[in-house]
Amino acid sequence: MTAQLIDGIALSKQLRTGIAQRAAVLQAQGTQPGLAVLLVGDNPASQVYVRNKVKACHENGLHSLLEQHPASLSEAALLSRIAALNNDPTIHGILVQLPLPAHMDAHRVIEAISPAKDVDGFHVASAGALMTGTPGFWPCTPYGCMKMLESIGCNLRGKHAVVIGRSNIVGKPMALMLLAQSATVSICHSATPDLAAITRQADVVVAAVGKVNLLTADMVKPGAVVIDVGMNRNAQGKLCGDVDFAGVSQVAGWITPVPGGVGPMTITMLLMNTLQACEQASGQPAAA
Repeated sequence: MTAQLIDGIALSKQLRTGIAQRAAVLQAQGTQPGLAVLLVGDNPASQVYVRNKVKACHENGLHSLLEQHPASLSEAALLSRIAALNNDPTIHGILVQLPLPAHMDAHRVIEAISPAKDVDGFHVASAGALMTGTPGFWPCTPYGCMKMLESIGCNLRGKHAVVIGRSNIVGKPMALMLLAQSATVSICHSATPDLAAITRQADVVVAAVGKVNLLTADMVKPGAVVIDVGMNRNAQGKLCGDVDFAGVSQVAGWITPVPGGVGPMTITMLLMNTLQACEQASGQPAAA
């Protein structure tokens, strides 16, 4: 068996076409969706991520405000800037790029963002909405994973889904989203004994821990759907995920590549959340 690819680039392109169309409707009514991106410090990876986010906004009809601050910026100054953006009617989404400098409390900074503008989905109000099944912004990476499963017609009802990783950004929200679709969900992590015994039972595996070749072919049930959220560099410096792609692709039914899988979807769902925030602020009914 050779797994079919879930192409994140192609799916992103399709979804972004719809986003651009909805943004054009809003702009014709006098409102352009706006995203503010705050970068503190000069982390090279963060600079790349921020640049890609801003570029995606401009390409799809959204306004972006990029603010780059020195690492020496005080937490009080950052909180003051967030407060101003919370009250700016031209800004519908606020994203603070993580990680922040060591002298800042990331939790306090994220909590300062208005839940109505929390397009990253990291605020406790967003987490609570996800847990209780009420409207709110979903974290972009697991949201993108759900769109990928939807794109291949994966009916999760009654399926066993295994999430490897328990972060607040991916693992925990991913498990809640799968549970909301009536999957039976197992969450595995560094303290899980005999990981392979659990993953071999899974109809869907989401690997999100940041460890090269964590998931190998002998750990996957034939025909399973494998979503690789990992973003690592191997010994040769090549970009790769958490999944041994060469081996697992000979066993799985569907698999996401790295790069070109979950990565593009994360930014696409950020655009989607910003668009929805703008629509809500404009009093428009939520789109599907």
